[in-house]
Amino acid sequence: MKIKLLTIIGTALISLGVQAQEPVDWVDPFIGTTNFGTTNPGALRPQGMMSVVPFNVMGSDINVYDKDKRWWSAPYEYSNKYFTGYAHVALSGVGCPEASSLLVMPTTGELNVDYTSYGSEYTDEVATPGYFSNRLTKYGIKTEVTATTRSSCERYTFPAGKGHILLNLGEGLTNESGAMVRRVSDHEIEGVKLLGTFCYNPGAVFPIYFVMHVNRKPDSSGYWKKQPLLQGVEADWTVDDGEYKLYKNYNREIAGDNIGYYFSFDNMSEGDQVTVRVGVSFVSMENARENLNKEQHGLSFDQLRAMARKEWNDDLGRIRVSGGTDEQKRVFYTALYHTLIHPNILSDYNGEHPTMESGLTAKSDHPRYTIFSLWDTYRNLHQLMTLVYPERQTNMLRSMVDMYKEWGWLPKWELYGRETFTMEGDPAAIVIADSYVKGLRDFDYRTAYEAMIKSATTPGAQNPIRPDLDPYVQKGYIPLGFFESDLSGDNSVSHALEYCLADYAIAQMADSLGHKKDARIFLKRSQSYRNYFCKEYGTLRPLTKEGKFLEDFDATTGKNFENVPGFHEGSAWSYTFAVPHDIEGLTRLMGGKKGFIKSLQYVFDEKHYDPANEPDIVYPYLFSRVKGEEWRTQREVKILLDSCFTAAPNGIPGNDDTGTMSAWAVFSMMGFYPDTPSEPYYTLTTPVFDRIEIDTERGTLTIEASRPTPDSHYIESMTLGGAPLKKYRITHNELLNKRNLKFNLKAQPK
Repeated sequence: MKIKLLTIIGTALISLGVQAQEPVDWVDPFIGTTNFGTTNPGALRPQGMMSVVPFNVMGSDINVYDKDKRWWSAPYEYSNKYFTGYAHVALSGVGCPEASSLLVMPTTGELNVDYTSYGSEYTDEVATPGYFSNRLTKYGIKTEVTATTRSSCERYTFPAGKGHILLNLGEGLTNESGAMVRRVSDHEIEGVKLLGTFCYNPGAVFPIYFVMHVNRKPDSSGYWKKQPLLQGVEADWTVDDGEYKLYKNYNREIAGDNIGYYFSFDNMSEGDQVTVRVGVSFVSMENARENLNKEQHGLSFDQLRAMARKEWNDDLGRIRVSGGTDEQKRVFYTALYHTLIHPNILSDYNGEHPTMESGLTAKSDHPRYTIFSLWDTYRNLHQLMTLVYPERQTNMLRSMVDMYKEWGWLPKWELYGRETFTMEGDPAAIVIADSYVKGLRDFDYRTAYEAMIKSATTPGAQNPIRPDLDPYVQKGYIPLGFFESDLSGDNSVSHALEYCLADYAIAQMADSLGHKKDARIFLKRSQSYRNYFCKEYGTLRPLTKEGKFLEDFDATTGKNFENVPGFHEGSAWSYTFAVPHDIEGLTRLMGGKKGFIKSLQYVFDEKHYDPANEPDIVYPYLFSRVKGEEWRTQREVKILLDSCFTAAPNGIPGNDDTGTMSAWAVFSMMGFYPDTPSEPYYTLTTPVFDRIEIDTERGTLTIEASRPTPDSHYIESMTLGGAPLKKYRITHNELLNKRNLKFNLKAQPK
């Protein structure tokens, strides 16, 4: 009877469509695609070079969206509805426009190569990891895209009649222009497009090479080029709308700023499909072709899509959660998904890659990574890689050290082999030290240490990483007016704080390597931030060249990203507690533990905490440095998770910053956070889920939470490895070696 009842229940569940969901099924790529989250729902593989992304930030007669008239730093925005093609190779979560070029667009009817009129609104969007689809209402075309690591596969299902595949090389998010395309055969073209000037650094330009193949022989094909209008001139060529010249009987190559190529099919039957395959490389067209051929080698669209799903599921499945709500699972796995986009592979299938700042090509025996947005990711994303994906973090460390060997400096904000010098500080040193003290040693750490010392000691005039180092070393602070950026003004205090944290990281690695003198020097330098502390305001305050505090000072100015003397993208309150390496020293400056807690709580109560940016990202965890106040961390983290991270397109509080905001959510939902980069410690908080299993290099780490009631959000007691745990800060080794962390929760903090 019992067996029969179970059978009936099982049959009923199947009939209702209820089935076990895999980690990949919880991901919603539309999360973060508005509210300036700047993520996108395009198809890609984990850490893949290639991404195929719907592009909807160019204009139309219906919806006026112009990437050049508004600060679009993503190829896709959820509220926009005018599709002008699929961009190939895009950035995720960044604050400056770049890449997102090589736009492939299917159309029907008479050939039209003007993007302002050939675009279409769309419906039926579907996005899952490794796959995206929509239906173009103007043409009745169903579009589907998937990807391998370095190539795309795209399937377009047409209605009856004329159909076209357009490759637009003139548009995209890049600030650069110029491209070349060459016909190889009826089915294939190849070419190169110039990209770069990221965040308006004029020197950081680079080429992207491509090969594009269509599986169906076109009835006609050719180039187009945008022409200046010629008044009163009779022309014997075909011109579309008086601006676009079509080259119908030309079979060599063409170059220019606004060029493209079209494949036309005259007699499509209802449901006919055209498959487009694109390979890319940052080295050569030959490598782009090899990347395409080696990674797809005759596989169908559906096979490639299935492979992408499996790869994503395997990676996401390194962390398994149970309990919690469906929305929390969607938020968690989408955040984890976002952390696995950047840094991404730069090296080609054959191991070749552009070297750093040289224009040369090298070949590596390990994957070469790129897109090191280190001012963001040094805080938590690389710690997540070290914990869950250590083999990739090791190759990222190797990549950074190789960049030093090639260029003479560690990267700061590297993009496809070029240094953009975006944001401030010396962040690579922090990432390297953090990984080293947690046990990752399979990289040239002695050369890495040499590189760290170089950037920390070379005079500013010869130092591209720390250009204002001299007064920091000589006086212990950087005065206002010593160094100014054309884009963001004077960021003297922000620069000094970053140098303090980098110097602390160097001290930790120096101590581990046995360089005791270096450790003492850099530990002392790491405390230089104290010179900025102003007792009158209880905050850090800029200093003038005379060593006096800035007179006209408002500790709240800057919270809305307006320029403010001394601070970058924040106010004095955004930076005052941004010294997690010396909370004891800051506590003394604030008059003791009561003063510290009072000031820190004031930041949250008066809405000075910015959940959308990095300087104060660690603040909620600093309450736990004071015994008896850990409950405040548990409360504030829950408030932030509930209010700022949701399963909606606006579900990230601001730029995801190549996965940094998502990494904050991943750690916080698991119940621990790496509160001080370069220290092998985590601060504990309340996990969102009842059970979490994390695959690590030392075995499976299990985190469990006993939650008597739904509103039990505060920690009553803990055990680690079965033994009572009284402290709220534990080491990386303790967590991985004991491998079982249990929380007993309660409803009230005390």
